[in-house]
Amino acid sequence: MEALKGRDFLSVVDLRANELLDLLQLAEQLKQKKVHLRCNKVLGLLFFKASTRTRVSFTVAMYQLGGQVIDLNSNVTQVSRGEPVPDTARVLDRYLDVLAIRTFEQQQLETFASYAKIPIINALTDLEHPCQILADLLTVQECFGSLSGLTLTYLGDGNNVAHSLMLGCALVGMNVRIATPPAYLPQAGVVEQAKAIAGGKSQVLVTDDPAIAVQGSHVIYTDVWASMGQEDSADQRIPIFQPYQVNEELVNQADPEAIVLHCLPAHRDEEITDGVMEGARSKIWEQAENRMHAQKALLVSLLGAD
Repeated sequence: MEALKGRDFLSVVDLRANELLDLLQLAEQLKQKKVHLRCNKVLGLLFFKASTRTRVSFTVAMYQLGGQVIDLNSNVTQVSRGEPVPDTARVLDRYLDVLAIRTFEQQQLETFASYAKIPIINALTDLEHPCQILADLLTVQECFGSLSGLTLTYLGDGNNVAHSLMLGCALVGMNVRIATPPAYLPQAGVVEQAKAIAGGKSQVLVTDDPAIAVQGSHVIYTDVWASMGQEDSADQRIPIFQPYQVNEELVNQADPEAIVLHCLPAHRDEEITDGVMEGARSKIWEQAENRMHAQKALLVSLLGAD
């Protein structure tokens, strides 16, 4: 993975198809302890949004590689008091080896990357959540042996997770179907980008019909109906999104071997029923664990091994 050394990871499409598949293979090898790599570097976490899985998985991954982590809570840094992003970026660039940022606007992430020479990792923005999709694809690959030709259906809000899923699935040759209420579609530009990547070799479908979307699908995926920053509209969204709930009836319309994924945190019995979440098809906890393994592979690839 020397080809990735020193690069940023701001979007799924910062990887070529072969690089993404190689990254997943490395993650699997690290998880199974087939390779033992060391990376004695310093990772900074600059988060403007709450986080459990991303913060902990990055921290544990870096510690297991032999590196160190500095948690830069935005509320106790000068950036929260108005220090310009270019100034913060150029200072952190001189202290750290890699910086993972969780923020709102993709533009802020890109500004950091333009002023810092170290690798910048997108730990979630309102546009994309690429680290999550690495774990998702790793989980699907573990369950089915390969990715090409499989169909993944996402139900719910056309949000950052939906965007990254479309791009990631298109890169690896998976069909991807996004089922959302008409007023909550994914961004048209991302849909067109995913279709261009797929190039007619796989399907990218956006629909408002959940039954059509799940028919014969191998992976059923959902996320909360109101993302961080949208909590004020959560109650109003429930009746709109109710037909898109991942429940037993909907899952039974998928492929008989279909698995269920959720990027967490979940609102049980809203976007997914408790029965499905705890059922035999659920691979949600394996998916959560795979955040650590996928990000460990990403860190090694961007920084190199000692």
